[in-house]
Amino acid sequence: MPPKKRLRNLRTLNTNGDTEKEVSSSPKPSLKRKDSSSAMALEVLANISSSLNLQFGIEDLKALPDQTSCWDGVRNYQARNFMRQMKEGQLAFFYHSNCKEPGIAGIMKIVKEAYVDHTQFDKKDVHYDASSKPENPKWSMVDVQYQRMLKRFLPLAELKKYHLQHMTKGGPLKDVMLFTRARLSVQPLTAEEFDFVLNLEDQEPL
Repeated sequence: MPPKKRLRNLRTLNTNGDTEKEVSSSPKPSLKRKDSSSAMALEVLANISSSLNLQFGIEDLKALPDQTSCWDGVRNYQARNFMRQMKEGQLAFFYHSNCKEPGIAGIMKIVKEAYVDHTQFDKKDVHYDASSKPENPKWSMVDVQYQRMLKRFLPLAELKKYHLQHMTKGGPLKDVMLFTRARLSVQPLTAEEFDFVLNLEDQEPL
């Protein structure tokens, strides 16, 4: 049986509600990659919650058994394809989008690679897709596990400032998909982009 709360896809950056509190009592795991030069090993910025007010924040993921959930409901082909490229053990940013101040709240890990998203066949589910058939399913999902909160919340507004700076002067975030393809719920980051964003948690807000 799937968990009672599942990660949901959001295709818009419209906001309402409040961001979850940034608390963590568990030790912070190491986030060093063995091969930081491998841009093909997708790092992922996950835009998670729901355009249908089915909110799911990082605190919800943290509270689940084993701090693990399936990430269902992705209904964009490009986002689905990015999801299908995820590999077990890869890290992803948990991005809060359905809130007053969108931004990156924490980090999760891919613990199960892409498999069939069962919600596409459930007529009672908001993500039911009548055109998808069990013998040829259209949509996939992965399982993710909570890792930790960031040391500070990284708001979208701050990330956009860096993006604009880097577009003008050069820098890791000049082409980041959060601003070039903002509506995608699954967005790959290069190793350079991922490391730059992660290092911001140790910096004063811009």
